[in-house]
Amino acid sequence: MQSRTSLHALFLVPLALILGIACSAHADETASQMSWIDNGVIRLGVDLQLGGSITWLSRSGDHPNVINSFDLGREIQMSYYAGPVPFIVGEKRPSKYWEGLGWNPIQAGDAFHHRPRLLEQRNDGHSLYVKCIPMQWPLDDVPGECTFESWLELDGPVVHARCRLVNARSDHTLYPPRGQELPAVYTNGPWYRIISYTGAKPFTNEAVSQLEAMPPPRWNKWDATENWSALVDDSGRGLGVWNPGCVHFVGGFNTKPGAGGPKDNPCGYLAPGRLEMLDHNITHEYRYDLVLGTVEEIRAHVYRQPRAEFPAWQFAADRQGWHYERALDSGWPIHDALDVQLNQDDPAIISPRFVASAENAPVLIIEAAFEGVAAPRAQIFWSSLEQPGFVEKRSLRFEGKSDGAFHEYRVRLADSPEYRGAITQLRFDPADHAGGAVRIRAIHFAGE
Repeated sequence: MQSRTSLHALFLVPLALILGIACSAHADETASQMSWIDNGVIRLGVDLQLGGSITWLSRSGDHPNVINSFDLGREIQMSYYAGPVPFIVGEKRPSKYWEGLGWNPIQAGDAFHHRPRLLEQRNDGHSLYVKCIPMQWPLDDVPGECTFESWLELDGPVVHARCRLVNARSDHTLYPPRGQELPAVYTNGPWYRIISYTGAKPFTNEAVSQLEAMPPPRWNKWDATENWSALVDDSGRGLGVWNPGCVHFVGGFNTKPGAGGPKDNPCGYLAPGRLEMLDHNITHEYRYDLVLGTVEEIRAHVYRQPRAEFPAWQFAADRQGWHYERALDSGWPIHDALDVQLNQDDPAIISPRFVASAENAPVLIIEAAFEGVAAPRAQIFWSSLEQPGFVEKRSLRFEGKSDGAFHEYRVRLADSPEYRGAITQLRFDPADHAGGAVRIRAIHFAGE
C-alpha cells in the first residue's frame, strides 16, 4: 500500500515518482483526543492530536463511521502544495519517494508519524474551531511555516466547513501554481462507488454517472460540472463533497472495495481541487460541505445552494483562482486589482475551471488598464467540455488602450462559430510580446 500523499497527488507528481512505492506510514497507535458535536442527525469528531482533522463522521446513534484514518495522511484534512521541488530544509531531505511533492504541509502529521502542534480549539456544542501548525508530510519532523484553521458546523445531515491557510515562509520565492486538494477526503471500504454529474447541462437533473474507481497510482480525474461528487456504498448511501469553487475532482479506491473500518487499509478517496499560486505570506481560504445521505439527497442539497447566473471574478482582494504563464503579478496582498507584469513573450492569464453555457453567456466583460504595452492587441481563448484545451481557432482578439486608465472591454465571444457548448476555462493573453503591464479589476460573463 502506498501512503496518502504518494497516492492522491497524482495531479501534482509525475507517475514515475510514485509507481511501486511501499507505504511508509501506518496506523498510528498514539491515543487520540477527540472533540465531538452531534445535532441528532449526524455525529462529527475531530482528533485534536491530529490538528483537528476529521476522523469521524456518521449518522447519529449506533451507526458506522465513514472516515478512514489508517495513517496520518488520510482522514479529512487540509493539505497544500507549492515549490520548491524537492523541498529541503537544512540537512533534511525527502526520500526519493517524496521528492516530487515539494512543499506539502498537511494537517494530521508527517510520513514519519510526527504530529502537528495544536494552537487553539473551541467547541460550543454546535460548532468546532481548530488552529494548528501543520507538518511537512515528506520530511522527518519539520513543521510548516504556516498555520491551518478550520471552522466546522452541523446543519441537518450537512457539515459546513471553512478552511484557512496563513503562510509565513522564510522563502519569498513565488513558485508556479500547483494543484491543491480542497480538501482531501478518505472513506472506509464500504463506500467505494464514485458518483457525480459530469455532463454539459448542469443543474437540469440529468442522470448522474458512476465513475470508474481507479486504484493508485492511477486515480481517476473528472470534471464534476455541478461541483460535487460522492463515495457511496452498495445501497447508494454515503458521503458527498461539494466545493462551489471547484469543478476538477480526483478520486479512486485503494485495495479491495466493500469492507473495512477506520484503521483498515481499504479506502476511497475524493478531492475537489484547482491550481493555486501560494505566496510566502498569503492567506488562502476555501469552503466545502460534507453531506451524508443518498445520492439524491446529496444532489438536492447542492441544488438548494445559491449560484450566480454567470461566472464572475472580482479581483479586489485575491486572485480568485486565476494564475499566470510567462507573467507575474506584484504578489500578496492583492489591492483592488491584479497587477500583472508582462515580462515574457506570449504572457497568459488563466482562469480556474468552471462551467458556463456558451448560449447563455455570449459576452465576456474585462475591466482592465493597459500601461506601457505597445499597441495591445489582446486575445481571449476558451476551452469547452467537448473540446478541451486552448487553440487559435477558439479565440478572439480585441484592441486595448495603453493609456494606464481602466476601461470596460466587451468581447462578444458568440461572434465566433467555435464558441459553443459548455465552456470550462478562459485564457486572457494581454499582448503577444513582453513589455508593460495590465491591471485587471474584474472579468465576468454577460448576456446580450
